[in-house]
Amino acid sequence: MLYSYTMTSNGAHRVLISLLFAVLAAAAGPATSAEAATEAAIARVRAIDAQIHAVISLDPTALDQARAIDRGRRARGLLYGYAILLKDNIEADGPLPTTAGSMALLDNVTHRDAPLVARLRAADAVILGKTNLSEWANIRSNASISGWSGVGGQTRNPHALDRNPCGSSSGSGAAVAAGEVEAAIGTETDGSITCPAAVNGVVGLKPTVGLVSRTHIVPISHSQDTAGPIAADVATAARVLGAIAGTDPADPATRDADAHIADYLAALKPDALKGARIGVLRFATGWSASTDKVFEQALAVLKAQGATLVDITTLKDKDQIGKAETLVLDTELKVDLNAYLATTPPAVKTRTLADLIAFNTAHADRELALFGQETFVKAEATKGLDDPAYQTARATSLRIAGHDGIDAMLAADHLDALVSPTMPPAWKIDAANGDQIKGGGAGGLAAVAGYPHLTVPMGAVMGLPVGLSIIGPAWSEARLLGYGYAYEQAAKAKVTPRFLPSIEGVAPVAPLLDPLPR
Repeated sequence: MLYSYTMTSNGAHRVLISLLFAVLAAAAGPATSAEAATEAAIARVRAIDAQIHAVISLDPTALDQARAIDRGRRARGLLYGYAILLKDNIEADGPLPTTAGSMALLDNVTHRDAPLVARLRAADAVILGKTNLSEWANIRSNASISGWSGVGGQTRNPHALDRNPCGSSSGSGAAVAAGEVEAAIGTETDGSITCPAAVNGVVGLKPTVGLVSRTHIVPISHSQDTAGPIAADVATAARVLGAIAGTDPADPATRDADAHIADYLAALKPDALKGARIGVLRFATGWSASTDKVFEQALAVLKAQGATLVDITTLKDKDQIGKAETLVLDTELKVDLNAYLATTPPAVKTRTLADLIAFNTAHADRELALFGQETFVKAEATKGLDDPAYQTARATSLRIAGHDGIDAMLAADHLDALVSPTMPPAWKIDAANGDQIKGGGAGGLAAVAGYPHLTVPMGAVMGLPVGLSIIGPAWSEARLLGYGYAYEQAAKAKVTPRFLPSIEGVAPVAPLLDPLPR
């Protein structure tokens, strides 16, 4: 680990301290100063993080950043008083490396701000540090354990510490849920913002691809990658998005971003759902009966807030999208990651994907002890962006998710947005078998199409949070945030983390596991 601290209290005291800090974080009003907000955030991380391993590193310049902001005479920015954590595949100027969770990038100190980080600073946010992630944003192996990286170890879900935080923005989701910060930045290729937000019980927004710059972020796919906020509530997510959205000349995908930026905070109205037509993606339900029950309760709230609900039961060519998307991601991973590695400092010796494969083999005792790198190997064998098979796969996946998918469903019934459960409750961390949950529900359509996807807490199953997904067409972030805010205010479905060792050890589950008294 890149930081250290000592904990002297016993486990029970740690839980009480953690809960206290989480409550204080949730109840805190506007910060009296950036310095005070940053000091408080550092204290929360030091009190809480030994339990969940959400934070890879604290930036030693954080308090200096805050003091410099406080000395400024200009009007306070949109994020004044916020200490923000970055997923550790996002570069930030300063002493910290950007590792993507891999030992191969421990020397990747680039002294560059990603443009989205520069925008955070311009909005008066303090960059507090880096969060753990599924190594290489979970693209190294199909048998991985979400939330594990060679650098950061295993991030744990603050609701139950034996449960997975999902990924790949695992630390960002867990840190916000635990009350360490009010907001963090995650990245998503397919599910990597929305899944950890949902299973940790917070808000996550995957923006339209092209609304937020990807420059100086360790890539997977230029077709699907984006960064976005994970936040304690919808208003904070809207505030962060307002700070980071915008055109970046170095990222061609963002060419039209400035033309599509909206006043996201102004869209947050309690009656935003009145008159909305919402498609219910029935084909994306069925994770479990308990999850579906909570989803039905969420639908009742949407209806009570004035929305008209329309069931959608099928998706054309649903069974074809996975294979096509996989070839796209494998092909673009090799091209995009090689291009990124070529820009890293000379101290980084792994300059290509082939180098990374060799590095992992040489450091197999740590990097490959829990799962392999078969996806890396498959990606290395791909034939580049001119390969007809790749081009066909991209066209196929985009058609199914976009033109014949989200676009067609919205148009057919004159709908404003689509909803579904985001994911089932968090599964157990399983070092023997890896993740036992596969797929990303309806969120995969938004990921492939490049469309926005918001998840908000909709309740819990046995104390474990589940999220409601709200999906719309390109550039509809303001609309989705408005719907999410109206739902959030009406449902009041957020669950406070309890840092339980296991849900099986407490009521209501524990008594049900015991024999019937006789």
